[in-house]
Amino acid sequence: MLVETKQMVPITRLQKELTQTVRELSDSGKAVYILKNNNMEAVLLSYDEYEYLKNIEEIFEQFEIKNMVEKRSGKYDPKNNISWEKIREEI
Repeated sequence: MLVETKQMVPITRLQKELTQTVRELSDSGKAVYILKNNNMEAVLLSYDEYEYLKNIEEIFEQFEIKNMVEKRSGKYDPKNNISWEKIREEI
């Protein structure tokens, strides 16, 4: 992933300029990449972008569940069903 250098901020500078950085993020909508010891450590996103990503994550999770259900239901055999009456008798 390519990141513009001007969007990278060392963590020590971020600590000093947090309010200004958050304002710039709100105005531009561009993420801020936080560096610690010259390595990417974190990303600061606008709330809208974060919410969008969380929604996508939820959609992927639902697709995953759907695929699991379809896979398991492919092995379903109605002959193996046990009636409620039989279950009650065993209790």
